[in-house]
Amino acid sequence: MSPEAHPIFSTNNLILNSLAGDEFDHLRPHLEAVELPRGKVLYDAEDRIRHIYFPSKGMISVVNVTLEGAQTEVSVIGREGFSGLEGLLNGPHAINRHVVQLSGEGHRIAIQPLKLELSHDSQFRRIAHKFMRSILVQVSQTALCNRLHKNEKRLAKWLLMCHDRVEGDVIPITQEFVAIMLGANRWTVTNSAGHLQGEGLIDYTRGKITIIDRPGLEAFSCECYQKITSQYARLTA
Repeated sequence: MSPEAHPIFSTNNLILNSLAGDEFDHLRPHLEAVELPRGKVLYDAEDRIRHIYFPSKGMISVVNVTLEGAQTEVSVIGREGFSGLEGLLNGPHAINRHVVQLSGEGHRIAIQPLKLELSHDSQFRRIAHKFMRSILVQVSQTALCNRLHKNEKRLAKWLLMCHDRVEGDVIPITQEFVAIMLGANRWTVTNSAGHLQGEGLIDYTRGKITIIDRPGLEAFSCECYQKITSQYARLTA
């Protein structure tokens, strides 16, 4: 039985939905529904991780921040996973900042019940290990992408990942936030977005980007998008 089968409980998180009834029942008393408003910092680097967040809508960015305050995104998390992975790896403190980039909602669970599920052969342990692998692929592919691929292709990849995690075709995002996520300046974002708009792939206006041609955007993007998403497709396989 999945959590969707419970008449008084539903979740849109793929990992929670994959759990069998008895295993989900172990975690259910610890589940706390939460709003995830844009800009909310779930943990900063070196914060002690006390809860793991399972989004059902929206997107969380994992951001590396320099001592001078410069930021760049290293991975994103939506309903396919959970935020706070490092807290389950016998490292109680966050490595990077986890911030809500696209507003949504979900559930959080105190870390100890999840560690208990990881301590034996459970469905949660099996899928959590798959998710860890997917995050490693995303981080390593992002490092390659940032070093080798053109800005407009990187932006196309990033917009596709956002589009996968929002409802509809409108992505509410500011130029400044895109610049932070891509580790670029605002002039570069403007030029790259203008290029995609000129190709008829997006519509770019202040505070939002609308996906006009999804197949075209996928064809334009670098190969990193497909490599990352192919890993996530294996999570519940």
